[in-house]
Amino acid sequence: MSQPGKVDRQPGYVLHTQAYRETSLLVDVLTRDHGRLVLVARGARRPKAELRGVLLPFHPLLLAWFGKGEVRTLHSADWQGGLPQLSGRPLLCGFYFNELLMRLTAREDPLPALYPLYGEALQGLAGAADLGSVVRRFEMGLVRALGYSPLLSQDAAGRPIEPGRHYFCRPGEAPDADASPAAVHGVWLSGATLQALADDDYTLASTQREARSLTRLLLAELLDGTPLMTPRLLEAGAGALSLTTGWPKAADPSTE
Repeated sequence: MSQPGKVDRQPGYVLHTQAYRETSLLVDVLTRDHGRLVLVARGARRPKAELRGVLLPFHPLLLAWFGKGEVRTLHSADWQGGLPQLSGRPLLCGFYFNELLMRLTAREDPLPALYPLYGEALQGLAGAADLGSVVRRFEMGLVRALGYSPLLSQDAAGRPIEPGRHYFCRPGEAPDADASPAAVHGVWLSGATLQALADDDYTLASTQREARSLTRLLLAELLDGTPLMTPRLLEAGAGALSLTTGWPKAADPSTE
């Protein structure tokens, strides 16, 4: 007889883990078809547990679970490989992505664009050629998947975006070329940058710089002003990292 709510061989990634009771873990995962879930991994903290070395962030897994309710029971997790271990700033960027997903996505809300977006971002971090473009692309992809990205193809008056003009961008509104220079609660972006963002092209440093101001604005609105941990660590330096818990540990200011 099959177990209720059983799901087999579902691609997923570990976002965060925390100790649960004496020997178990609560594991937040991002899955391809079911969105973000919380699974209990029973006995995973025992010294010889098979899952102990598998439930790590930033590596693709095949997951199986069963049960109903807010917390399901993890049945198995199989390592799929294919990504090198992240370290240094790429590792911190990965924790930043995980923190955003934990804070901004609802449980069991399958947003189809998120799983491939996250996987491509991890591939980009592993290559580590241009972290700025990887981070900005993930941030913009996330706000787009959440339905919060401004319209990038035309301005507030319905006109096509012109590369030589500048536009005032506010959360939830189309870019405004006619805004007052004293306008507040938004950022000014060039039309060239808006076109690059529409094309998902983050090659130019100017695009990355202006995109950063836009994503900061949009993410701050989505986070309702509550600060994240990982951006502070990125600005301060690497700090101490913990792969076993799924989050960076707080940096010691005396060592920076």
